[in-house]
Amino acid sequence: MHPLQPQPLLLALLAAFSLQAPTRAADAPASGSLPPVRVIGVTPLPGLSVSKDEVAAPVQTLSTRELDASHAPDLSAVLARRLGSVHVNEVQNNPFQPDLNYRGFTASPLLGNAQGLSVYLDGVRLNQPFGDVVSWDLIPKSALRSVTLMPGSNPVFGLNTLGGALAVETKDGLRNPGTTVQVLGGSHGRRAFEFATGGSQDDGLHWFVSGNLFRERGWRDDSPSDVRQILAKVGKRSGATDVALTVAAADTDLNGNGLQEQRFLDRDYNSVYTKPDNTQNRSFFLNFTGSHTVSDKLSFSGNTYYRRIRTSTFNGDLNDDSLDQSLYQPNATERAALTAAGYTGFPTAGENASNTPFPKWRCIAQALLNDEPAEKCNGVINRTRTDQDNMGLALQANLEDTLLGRPSRLAVGVAYDLSHVKFKQSSELGYLNPDRSVTGVGAFGDGGVTGGDVDGAPYDTRVDLRGRTETFSVYASDTLTLAPKTFLTLAGRYNHTEVRNRDGITPGGGPGSLDGNHSFSRFNPAVGLTFSPLDDVTAYLGANQGSRTPSAIELGCADPANPCKLPNAFAGDPPLKQVVTTTLEAGLRGRSGALSWNAGVFRSDNRDDLLFVADNTAGFGYFKNFGKTRRQGVELGASYALSRDLVVGGQYTFLDATFRSRETVNGSSNSSNEEAEAGFPGVDGTIEVRSGDRIPMLPRQIVKLFADFQATPSWSVGADLQAIGGSTARGNENGEHRPDGTYYLGSGKNGGYAVLNLNTSYQATKGAQFFANLNNVFDRKYSTAAQLGPTGFNAAGNFQARPFPVNANGDRPLQHATFYAPGAPRSLYVGLRYTFD
Repeated sequence: MHPLQPQPLLLALLAAFSLQAPTRAADAPASGSLPPVRVIGVTPLPGLSVSKDEVAAPVQTLSTRELDASHAPDLSAVLARRLGSVHVNEVQNNPFQPDLNYRGFTASPLLGNAQGLSVYLDGVRLNQPFGDVVSWDLIPKSALRSVTLMPGSNPVFGLNTLGGALAVETKDGLRNPGTTVQVLGGSHGRRAFEFATGGSQDDGLHWFVSGNLFRERGWRDDSPSDVRQILAKVGKRSGATDVALTVAAADTDLNGNGLQEQRFLDRDYNSVYTKPDNTQNRSFFLNFTGSHTVSDKLSFSGNTYYRRIRTSTFNGDLNDDSLDQSLYQPNATERAALTAAGYTGFPTAGENASNTPFPKWRCIAQALLNDEPAEKCNGVINRTRTDQDNMGLALQANLEDTLLGRPSRLAVGVAYDLSHVKFKQSSELGYLNPDRSVTGVGAFGDGGVTGGDVDGAPYDTRVDLRGRTETFSVYASDTLTLAPKTFLTLAGRYNHTEVRNRDGITPGGGPGSLDGNHSFSRFNPAVGLTFSPLDDVTAYLGANQGSRTPSAIELGCADPANPCKLPNAFAGDPPLKQVVTTTLEAGLRGRSGALSWNAGVFRSDNRDDLLFVADNTAGFGYFKNFGKTRRQGVELGASYALSRDLVVGGQYTFLDATFRSRETVNGSSNSSNEEAEAGFPGVDGTIEVRSGDRIPMLPRQIVKLFADFQATPSWSVGADLQAIGGSTARGNENGEHRPDGTYYLGSGKNGGYAVLNLNTSYQATKGAQFFANLNNVFDRKYSTAAQLGPTGFNAAGNFQARPFPVNANGDRPLQHATFYAPGAPRSLYVGLRYTFD
């Protein structure tokens, strides 16, 4: 595969035009009118709102109209298309399971990723207790009223706000009355239905209900998705008091078959490496919110919530432990065991390497004999079950008065969150079928079979972990008006977290036990200043600090002496430190007639970053604090209304994301590892990461352009372009991988790409609107992420074990390749949206 490489001239032209587009056509001011003033919330709970111009950061927002008009399947897709400095890595390769990145920080549904963004829904933090992951498939897009992306390490938004906070507000019957239904269909068997209805009565009673149904077969082999979501809200506004109860549920069944090797994408772009890779989520959410206005100056707001999530995964994977083993056909002893068990059809001739395209019979025989099936079976089925229950409450006081003789807007809040997690994992050995699926043979990794990673050692990958996390927080934020158009914001938050892990298999602590009690406390401050050096120009300066505590999964997998294979196994739990991020930023923004623009710089330094470090055993590793990392860059953006009917604009981001500490990490699939340098390629080895090396899978340049044209009062058309620069592959942290075509395949890099999308809508009647979206207009073949790893297949696509003879050190070399996350091909979706009076 050869992803599209944007030419330097194109990037230069795009950068010159880099016109964070704060407005679209719907928001463009009419000639001679004042531009709209957007007011945003600056705390997790509502009650304290300020103008965007008073915030010392380039805040980005999406309105109800922009969310509804996107016709995207989920929130992450809207963010990736509309907001500056945002891009996705589609490692799982399901539209509801992307890694969303902002300024090099990630919100991902996958365990093991370095999470760095917090996500809130109506004041409730959606980062899950187990790994701080974010399940985008559980957020109902049709029920969303507004989205605010708050940059930086704003401590007011609590734990995990390292690079930014995403605050999402749902609709209600007071502000979103009426009934709307929408149907959509198109490429890859996609079909979707959504509805929303809301209203209110004169006595203050209001209600809102929204639901989504989504299905598609997917564009890759065996990759269907099934999503069902519903949200209902009922509330009562009576004088100075407003209360509401939100109930939401989701039931999703997602198949994302992950990365694929370059050679096979070149031959069949829809192909998968192994299958299935299935995730099922069930969630239930309750949130009771209330606010009360005491006077013109004082008000209170608060909420209490309960959230339950049940997640199960079923993954058919290649068993890396089999790649360096002899996988001949069954010998006499094994043939006797197969016959006694009632099997027929297996080879009865002598075993040899050439007659084993798929070692089905040897795997079954080894399982029957309990004789090293962990090495002779080339497939493994990994199953997990995660039960999470979290609940909490928060209370915030909002005071608009004077402080030191200056106008002041003060918010003070307290919050308490409690979560319980149960995690179970099991692994079943099996054999790989010609269609890349895996069939289990009943040999489970429960310590009852032999042939593990150490000869003769029990093969045990079971996990039975229970975790309890308790967090108490106190925060405050005050915006002082120092002078007309000059505002100073001071904020801070104190968090105290207790994490308790209990091991259901090896209780009591000691080597290999997951038992542990951990405590973390920290106060994080923030300061920001905005002022106007010129009319219609605002300058800002900000410094803030955020932190993240290790979660149960990281504390359960932190021992270098007992590495784990996420999410397949955990090990002991040496103490880990909190991640602390300090962000500095400055910039200018302004308006001049039909032009809105912004320019800024930022730097975020992470101390004790939590990274998953691989060891020398294929696929295994552990969490550790990684010294220092840095994300810094430049952001430019503008929006220009060429006329009342045509608006153009875009965003440009230069991102420099680097390691700032030296580290030794696994480099077994990297051609520059120390074994390969010593003349023994294709075997285990490590690489040295140096200060200044780029963090993998993060591009240096992001360009987004758009144009919206209201051709007639009823007909509108639009276009948007995303150009994402190249990045290094995970496993190539030192950037020195070079393919040799024999032991190492693929460049170790992900090429840049550019994708053009078109959309149009036609208002046929007052209520009926037809729309169409054409994505990836030129049908580009590209990838959004890359990773190095051992490959178990030859060029013909057949399983290969022991591709090379033993070297002088007695090692069996393997073949390693670059794997890619392919982007979706050209797709067309059309639909009808009908709004009742």
